[in-house]
Amino acid sequence: MAAVMDAEGNAVSELEELTLALLHSRAEVERLGEREQLFSSLLGSVNAVLWAFDWNEQRMIYVSPAYERIFGRSAALLLADYGEWRNSIYPDDVDYAAESLAKVLDTGAVESREYRIIRADGQLRWLSDKCFVSPRGRQQQGPVIVGIAEDITEKKRLEGELHRLATTDVLTQSSNRRHFFECARREFEHARKFGSPLAFLLLDLDDFKKINDHYGHQTGDDVLRRLAHCGSNALRRGDLFGRIGGEEFAALFPGCEPDVALQVAERLQREVQRLGFQHEGTSFRITVSQGLTSLLAADASLDALYARADAAMYLAKRQGKNQIVVG
Repeated sequence: MAAVMDAEGNAVSELEELTLALLHSRAEVERLGEREQLFSSLLGSVNAVLWAFDWNEQRMIYVSPAYERIFGRSAALLLADYGEWRNSIYPDDVDYAAESLAKVLDTGAVESREYRIIRADGQLRWLSDKCFVSPRGRQQQGPVIVGIAEDITEKKRLEGELHRLATTDVLTQSSNRRHFFECARREFEHARKFGSPLAFLLLDLDDFKKINDHYGHQTGDDVLRRLAHCGSNALRRGDLFGRIGGEEFAALFPGCEPDVALQVAERLQREVQRLGFQHEGTSFRITVSQGLTSLLAADASLDALYARADAAMYLAKRQGKNQIVVG
């Protein structure tokens, strides 16, 4: 048997050389196995779905373990049929999800696409799903799209809560002053641009100080809450309503002719008069004074409507309260 020399110059037989090679290969396999195990462990700990999709075959070729946790569905079924992913998307978001995925073929990457999914248990979840065309995929028969889908449901909930806190009056749960006037100014610009009618209403709770003095601030807060609820219910769908001061509220009626706006204000007046309150065995009712105006051709800003409505409301106060004055 032929011999070869080892690193120290000693003779090594071909059998010995083959044995050394096998041992070396086995060690390399073990190292690769350890790396694969480590890689799988890392993927299992990532709380996001890593995925790879063969565009030409419309087939999911890889999905990480987080898929089953986030989607609540079988990864094996998904790998067998991509329809599993499509079917999990909230119906209103299916078209957007499909269009944004196809867009990656033109742009190379899509950094921000958010859509909702329905888990197998019926839970509705929000996903942020980023994707790009794999460079390796470009060299093969067809593009391979890879991506990462993260559950952002809690983030969306917090965003919604922050928006609610930023736009809502804490006491009455109606729009706060800033949000009301932001929306009102947009409606004003729209009405001016398209020549559509617009009406503006201010209302102030009559004798609110007396209510607080006689029945206490807790009762006063209850009065404001019920007044706000009454106001929101009396308005039309699409109208704006908000608390803009202590006991002062405002309403905006987009696309509303003056006579219709007056009918809404009169309905609100009647609904407020029907409200009844109890405090330590004493019953009482409330009234409001309202100032109503409509958009004129000469009005350059929302401030003009606000000023006329404000003047009309204070005229209602001076004329005895519990009435509507059109300005």
